[in-house]
Amino acid sequence: MNNIKYILLSAFFCLSIISGCKKDDTDTGNEGEFYPRIFDRSGAFQLANRIIAEGQSAVFSGLQFSPSDRAEVVWKVNDKVVSSDTAFVFKPTSGGEYKVTVEASFNGQMTSRTSNILVNPNTYSFKPFTNVALAYLSVDGLAKDVDWTKVTHVAFKCAWVNSDGLDVSAGQKNQAADELVARAHINKTPVILGISGNLSGIDGWSRYESNDFGAVIIDPAKRAVLVKQVVNYVTARKMDGVDVMMTDMSIGADKNIAAVDPLIKELKAALPANSIVTATVTTNWLRWGYGKLAAADWVNVHAFEDGAVSPGAARAQPSSYDYMLSCAANWVSIIPKDRIVLGIPAFGLRYTAIDANGNNLSWGSYDYVKYFDILKHDPQAFSKETTDMSFGVFYNGIPLVEKKAKYIKSAGFKGAYLWAADYDVLGEQSLMATIAKDLK
Repeated sequence: MNNIKYILLSAFFCLSIISGCKKDDTDTGNEGEFYPRIFDRSGAFQLANRIIAEGQSAVFSGLQFSPSDRAEVVWKVNDKVVSSDTAFVFKPTSGGEYKVTVEASFNGQMTSRTSNILVNPNTYSFKPFTNVALAYLSVDGLAKDVDWTKVTHVAFKCAWVNSDGLDVSAGQKNQAADELVARAHINKTPVILGISGNLSGIDGWSRYESNDFGAVIIDPAKRAVLVKQVVNYVTARKMDGVDVMMTDMSIGADKNIAAVDPLIKELKAALPANSIVTATVTTNWLRWGYGKLAAADWVNVHAFEDGAVSPGAARAQPSSYDYMLSCAANWVSIIPKDRIVLGIPAFGLRYTAIDANGNNLSWGSYDYVKYFDILKHDPQAFSKETTDMSFGVFYNGIPLVEKKAKYIKSAGFKGAYLWAADYDVLGEQSLMATIAKDLK
């Protein structure tokens, strides 16, 4: 009996020693070789960018540090030490871009987590400009596609009008619209919400037989609901205006076009003071149906892509200098040129099949290619208007864009817009940079 008691006491004593020597679950290993760790189970650093408005806070809590109670914790904002607590609340006093970093150090080793915070300023003034240099982003556009030194305005085509009203889900994906607005306002650049019906693709034109947008705006009651939805979204996202891209041209086009003017007037009246309201318009015979669009701050003229893609059509430049001149002249007969912003494409027309005469084969033997993809195919494409992709792709390279921009300025037009800015590249081969340079 005494032996059994002795054995039990010995076992208990050993277990007590082992238990007393046990480290916490995250502190295993040789302390001399231990590497500190930060556990972010709450997801405080999950997003690479966090976008908040001035007056809001970014909270970093729920973090665990290892070895617990022994790791030295330091918080930094833009590399300046601001706290040594295990949690941190960042309260910016002004708009801008900030880097928040937490570091955990132990035994000469250090690990860290970083979050970029974009703070949309409450008050800002727009940079001065003489001519509009508008970067128009497609639904896939992002803030990283914009060189803020080269633009006066940015439009984001992230809203669709359908039978259910305004669909803005694309702009909310990964906070794309919020980041764009924050970066724009930090760089003193206004952001315009682009709204349209269904688009056919890269060219930004209407989808065949689509009438979602038109069916809403021709009905005064539905139009009033749409105006309210647009105003609510623009106000909530702190955007600076709206562009109405009228693209429903295949069904009831004349009625749809006629409804753009009252839509512009109602948006202008309902939006906050000094909001920008514009229209992107067609250049064919339907242009007469718009009226003078007097309430619009300016009119974006789709002065590219002449549509010569019928079977047997000669392969040629669809967005030529002469075509832009004819589009400009057509609209000058309706409104003054100092209210006209002329469009320039950042994509090309590619022929995928040709007939025995070397002309376009059929209605389905062409497509469109983004400027940056053309450059991938031919690194020297920026200096030309055509290259040997498939049976030839025709586009606007830097020499043609430069010629167009110089004319726009010298002739007294309000400016130019690029569709779409996210098809462009940044740097020396940029079409947007060329436009900006020649409009100064």
